[in-house]
Amino acid sequence: MIGRLRGVLLEKSPPQLVVDINGIGYEVEAPMSTFYHLPAVGQSVDLFTHFIVREDAQLLYGFIDRNERRLFRDLIKVNGVGPKLALTILSGIEASQFVQYVHNGDSDALVKLPGVGKKTAERLVIEMKDRLKDWGTLPETFTLTAPESGLPITAITDGREDAEQALIALGYKPAQASKAVNSAYHDGISTEELIRSALKGMM
Repeated sequence: MIGRLRGVLLEKSPPQLVVDINGIGYEVEAPMSTFYHLPAVGQSVDLFTHFIVREDAQLLYGFIDRNERRLFRDLIKVNGVGPKLALTILSGIEASQFVQYVHNGDSDALVKLPGVGKKTAERLVIEMKDRLKDWGTLPETFTLTAPESGLPITAITDGREDAEQALIALGYKPAQASKAVNSAYHDGISTEELIRSALKGMM
């Protein structure tokens, strides 16, 4: 089991990134909640990871802290929720907000996430309520920060195409992704912030 990676960030193209460790590039999939905290390409990065081995692939998932990884692991234990949907959930909603919806039994709010139908939302509420009883009592160990030099996390570019592709990769329909990105776009916004705003607009 690979539980943690520390190396140099080589590439980041939501929801995927590449981390170089002693000359080996590890491909990692991560939710947008982690991408918001990534340093610039070429900087050191530290991720908590979850490794999944299937017959046709070996997949590595990366997270900003232990709590986020814990929530991912709890999500994939729910019937009908695989790693891809778990990433989509973590990308579309803050972990604390998700926990609040579960505690409140608010399955209607969860249905707004792509790939989450009514039955899946109800299962999430029922199956995760007990697992998340102690949520908030565990320390949130944030390990990723933007470089102290003051450099932006992402170079400021138009970013709309990259943002749309990221949303599509997370499960949103192309037309839905395009509409959300165009609504959230304004001059000078970074790609990560554009994705964040577009996701918020759809919730």
